[in-house]
Amino acid sequence: MYSHVVVGAKEIAVAQRFYDAIFSHMPLDEQGIDKFDRPFYRQGKQRFIITLPINGQPATAANGGTIGFELASSEAVYAWHQAGISHGGSSAESAPHIREDGKCVA
Repeated sequence: MYSHVVVGAKEIAVAQRFYDAIFSHMPLDEQGIDKFDRPFYRQGKQRFIITLPINGQPATAANGGTIGFELASSEAVYAWHQAGISHGGSSAESAPHIREDGKCVA
């Protein structure tokens, strides 16, 4: 597992609406704005943070990068995916489905 993931965004408010929507389908311990004015979401000791790039350069996609979140059920995966689609996201590879190992993935 990870301690934290930080993603860069061009427009923090737009990114926050997107992540608020998808994280509403996950059990979080806390969410809010940190001391650097960055939206964050915490589950246990893990944090997901949104920020403008610290170096002042434009935010760009991590081509080939993947961050996986584990949800409690297949229903939660489908709801999480739909929330992302409804807030401007798209499926990178395929719509949610059950893999050969029995896990539901988006």
